[in-house]
Amino acid sequence: MWIVDTPANAAVTQRLWKERPRENLLTGITTFKVSMNASPETTLIGELATIHLHHGMYSTDPPYTRIQVIGTPVSEKIKLAFAEYGFDEFSSTPEGFQANRKPASSEPSS
Repeated sequence: MWIVDTPANAAVTQRLWKERPRENLLTGITTFKVSMNASPETTLIGELATIHLHHGMYSTDPPYTRIQVIGTPVSEKIKLAFAEYGFDEFSSTPEGFQANRKPASSEPSS
């Protein structure tokens, strides 16, 4: 799980890290700082390369094929950014959206 490092989120993540000390890269919680002036859409797109680095084919086997996003709806700009990493299926959820890709689509198309 990747979560924005806000005061409210920090309190919860600190507690969960203490309760679950054996969590790892794939099962734990990663926090990241954001500009308070950036939109949720911009923040998500800005973190996508880092998320891919940590969960793509060079870091995990098998690499990730799904991202569940909470806090911003899917937009055309997000779809274009996600397409660079092979994501081509999007479905809206009450909290945001889910993006999926086929397992063979592991690397950016640049």
